[in-house]
Amino acid sequence: MIEKNLKIIAPRKGWKLIDIKEIIAYKDLFYFMVWRDIKVLYKQTVLGFAWAILRPIFTMIVFSVIFGKLAKVPSDGIPYPIFSYAALIPWTYFSNAMTKSTTSLINAKSVISKIYYPRIIIPLTPVLAGLVDFLISFTVLIAMMIWYKITPTLNILFLPMLVILMMMTSAGIGMWLTALAIQYRDIQHISQFLTGVLMYTAPVAWPVSLIPDQYRLLYGLYPLAGVIEGFRSAIIGAKPMPWDLIVTGSISAVILFVTGAYYFRYKERIFADVA
Repeated sequence: MIEKNLKIIAPRKGWKLIDIKEIIAYKDLFYFMVWRDIKVLYKQTVLGFAWAILRPIFTMIVFSVIFGKLAKVPSDGIPYPIFSYAALIPWTYFSNAMTKSTTSLINAKSVISKIYYPRIIIPLTPVLAGLVDFLISFTVLIAMMIWYKITPTLNILFLPMLVILMMMTSAGIGMWLTALAIQYRDIQHISQFLTGVLMYTAPVAWPVSLIPDQYRLLYGLYPLAGVIEGFRSAIIGAKPMPWDLIVTGSISAVILFVTGAYYFRYKERIFADVA
């Protein structure tokens, strides 16, 4: 006789988006996994949370010397250190979230066939956990704004929207890659290469003003373009918000998120078999 409380793990039928009610039902587990990711990140490290500050700062210094001083890359009239650092904050969050989401299912392979919980929680965990680093790095940006005597404008009110766009992009790509990586392990190595390519195609070390006008909207399909330029406009306030890039990038981000969620749920039926 089958016990009444027995939970049978079986493949789902059809294509379904994220089950919000199910995630709410497992919210305590979701919170635990996010908190565990945060603690593991800095466990047994000498500098602890200081790494969230040092990594983008060191990158900013390298960029300022190579691109700002030697290559003389324009920065639209903004001091190059704060120009690059304002872009590195969302980029560092995106790259870390994407990389960790890609390997999240593989790292959880020992439990996904034994314990039931919404699998969609797994790639979403690094997306939420990465906000801690993001907020810590943001405090340095505030200090830099004070140093350079930059006063934020009303565009700062659009910052939460850009953060949501940044998270949706990270989650969408993360769900796509982790669902592929659990079956095709080469995706782990491809994602590392992809991170490097995406960094230099994003306007981190250079301004979008270098893109010819006829290709601007096409380039805007890359969601990080609107996010990064939007961050500079919202925080530094030296130029108007790039709404054309933000709107185009938002469409791409929504498509990535929705299709990523659908694909993840569709492939969920084979996770336990191929892990």
